[in-house]
Amino acid sequence: MGLFDSIKNAAASAANKAPVPGGNKTEEVVFAALPDNLEQFQSLPQASLANPFDTAALTVLALCFYPQDKDASLAMLDFLRGPRPLSTYDKQFIRDRFMDKDYVPRSYFNGATPQNDYLPSEPYTVKVSENPYSYQNEGYAKLFVTSGGADSPREITLRLAKDGKWYLWEQFILAGIREPESSNPWA
Repeated sequence: MGLFDSIKNAAASAANKAPVPGGNKTEEVVFAALPDNLEQFQSLPQASLANPFDTAALTVLALCFYPQDKDASLAMLDFLRGPRPLSTYDKQFIRDRFMDKDYVPRSYFNGATPQNDYLPSEPYTVKVSENPYSYQNEGYAKLFVTSGGADSPREITLRLAKDGKWYLWEQFILAGIREPESSNPWA
């Protein structure tokens, strides 16, 4: 059983590129195959965490697992956080956000909108952007992902570690968005 039940393979993954501090770059991170478990997640090309764009896109993917397999999702997030695993508070926060809105993380994939119940289009792609202020704090990158159900992009902050990898520092992507039309009596 796949992540979205019917997902098999997608197009080739985006190439890793080093960030250009202070730019307005947008990178589309494409997943060649969506993983079924932590081991497959860690074997994705983006899992080298060589740039903050890949780590941000993997954060979206890891959160998509939560409704299907909470433990796998949390293990993926711990992998992305590197030497700073999720706290009990972090886990409770994530659990609370998923009580009635399992579609929120899916909304960050291209093509996922309220009209199609946030079913992403293939190839499975997350668009990650920087702005001129993304690298104001040394060793940190503040990047943005766009939801098909929100009016403004949401923030993901990454931190560069001594090992040269970009780890998840914090994410603000589980905030509410427009309901899928199938569950909205007013749509």
